[in-house]
Amino acid sequence: MEHYKKELLEQWDHQYVWHPFTQMQEYIKMKPMVIERGEGSYLIDIEGKRYLDGVSSLWVTVHGHNKKELNDAIKEQVDRISHSTLLGLANVPSILLAKKLVELTPPGLNRVFYSDSGSTAVEIALKMAFQYWKQKEGGAYQGKTRYISLGEAYHGDTIGSVSVGGMELFHDVFRPLLFGRIHVPAPYCYRCPMGLSRSSCGMACADKVEDVMAKSHGEIAAMIVEPLVQGAAGMITAPEGYLKKVRELCTRYNILLIADEVAVGFGRTGKMFACEHEEVAPDLMCLAKGITGGYLPLAATMATDEVYSSFLGEHRDCKTFFHGHTYTGNPVACAAALASIRLFEEEELIEALDGKIAFLEKGLQCFAGLSHVGDIRQRGMMAGIELVEDKKDKKPYPSEENIGHRVILEARKNGLVIRPLGNVIVLMPVLAMSIAELTRVLDITYDAIEKVTGEVSR
Repeated sequence: MEHYKKELLEQWDHQYVWHPFTQMQEYIKMKPMVIERGEGSYLIDIEGKRYLDGVSSLWVTVHGHNKKELNDAIKEQVDRISHSTLLGLANVPSILLAKKLVELTPPGLNRVFYSDSGSTAVEIALKMAFQYWKQKEGGAYQGKTRYISLGEAYHGDTIGSVSVGGMELFHDVFRPLLFGRIHVPAPYCYRCPMGLSRSSCGMACADKVEDVMAKSHGEIAAMIVEPLVQGAAGMITAPEGYLKKVRELCTRYNILLIADEVAVGFGRTGKMFACEHEEVAPDLMCLAKGITGGYLPLAATMATDEVYSSFLGEHRDCKTFFHGHTYTGNPVACAAALASIRLFEEEELIEALDGKIAFLEKGLQCFAGLSHVGDIRQRGMMAGIELVEDKKDKKPYPSEENIGHRVILEARKNGLVIRPLGNVIVLMPVLAMSIAELTRVLDITYDAIEKVTGEVSR
């Protein structure tokens, strides 16, 4: 790549690039942080400054940046072929990866449909569920066309995935474009949508799911959930047993369960997949983000043989799943994913997480003493620190304070890159990060919260 003066790059970034989930009027007033390279747990900008990657470059980086084994696997595949279509053809890495994913995921998920992002993986699962019921038993279940999803849900940014989303801030503007969904309360214990207390509620949010299913199961094709943690909602962690209860209800009422493991998969919760914690096997599972170790765009929608078989028939039956992407099953991305999975096994990464998770949990406990930390939520290597204006009554900071953004900018000054979700500070460190590096992540975050919330209070 040609070498350009940093001033030109900064100028062109402001002049030409439209950044996602970013208010550009505010952004262009700031000096941009331009990343040039990565090394292990660090991002390095064009000025040579090093920053710990406390958000895994948006929840994808597993083994660290510039990992030799992943670099080599990609180079080796490029020397063979970089792309060939999967429409009517096959390629070696996509076959090998599909076999590996079937071996790793919960039992029964025996079919792999590739795409290129979490949003498309979800879109595919929704369409599969719809068409499955349309074609099952000669169309006897054609009335099953609706979906249940949780309040505060985030499943991506394509129209189908937004339709089953529940984040008004992100989704309300698109409401006229969307199909309806059946809403059930999020298992958000700190701010219970039902006004209940976790110590005495008996998991009433799951009872609401049953109420909806008992009444409307004849029209419900699937329920979609983010297992254990609703990431973009602010790291909302479901109470123990919630996921298992949802699986039982879906089975009882003949509704497909779609597990959106885009954010929680590939070690984030302490197991390879979040569903493993409660021994749940969904009917469809969506994978992306960490699947290539954070190197290349790739996604997969896993399906059971039961779902897959409903799409089989003669050409004249028109049962084909008419969906596809140009880069579906891209061999370079699949080669990266295979190399990442090998590293999980060779470096025993999942086994090594227990100590890090315990260290993170202990380190987060001291945040509870800060005057404006209302709640701390953690599952595995995923954590959310919810900031409040008033701790006693859980009063949130008004949006005009932009408190989360101010905290992450303060952390950046001290060598840490993290991102907020509104008033929630998210920590999603690189899984391979050392204890010493995790210590620094916690220290910088603590100091940034203390400083910024203290300044706002004065």
